[in-house]
Amino acid sequence: MKMVLFIVVTYLLYRASKMVYTKMAFPLFHPLLLTPMLLILFISIIHVSADGYLQSTKWLTHLLGPATVAFAVPIYKNLPAVKKHLGTIAVSITSGTLVAIFSTFGLSKLIHLNYDMITSILPRSITTPIAIEVSKEIGGLPTLTTVFVIITGVFGGIVGPMVIKSFAIKSPIARGLALGMAAHGVGTTKAMEYGKQEATFSSLGMIFAAWITLLWGALLIPSLMTFKHLF
Repeated sequence: MKMVLFIVVTYLLYRASKMVYTKMAFPLFHPLLLTPMLLILFISIIHVSADGYLQSTKWLTHLLGPATVAFAVPIYKNLPAVKKHLGTIAVSITSGTLVAIFSTFGLSKLIHLNYDMITSILPRSITTPIAIEVSKEIGGLPTLTTVFVIITGVFGGIVGPMVIKSFAIKSPIARGLALGMAAHGVGTTKAMEYGKQEATFSSLGMIFAAWITLLWGALLIPSLMTFKHLF
């Protein structure tokens, strides 16, 4: 009974947050920010622990996998365009993942974050299900990683269109890859507002970024974190 209640409440709060954001597109009202804040307030009022809530709503977390796989549908529908620009896609996303990892590591050291924080924040630029696995692999805290992924997605979804407009980027490929790489799921949702091609390349950027970051999680990140004198 508790599980059904929490799932229904989570869904209703998300729908309400989305309605608010549609009417008032203020960054702090983004559903991925507003919903967690409302949920924290809700479980605090009814005196339920965070662990208890997570256990009751774990089925929602399991749906992240199928939801991510569903992004492959527009890729399949635009397969000829994907094949035509495969080289550009591979170079762009590989470069993007490296920039994301090294810039995150550099900024984390600049503000003196500890080892656990750095390993948790490094996978922030990919979609949540994969980020959680990378975080586990490199010794991070998956819950903390999820928070950073959400913040990155929301920030990228807000700033990304501004950057595209400021630099007058017209290429559907460039717009899609930039949004998918920088803001994963949120960016892909934003890319859909531009058009089908942008949505396709954003989905591709998000998926490729996840695959490549999985590789970096096994090869590059552990080597980077061995510089213990930096901590």
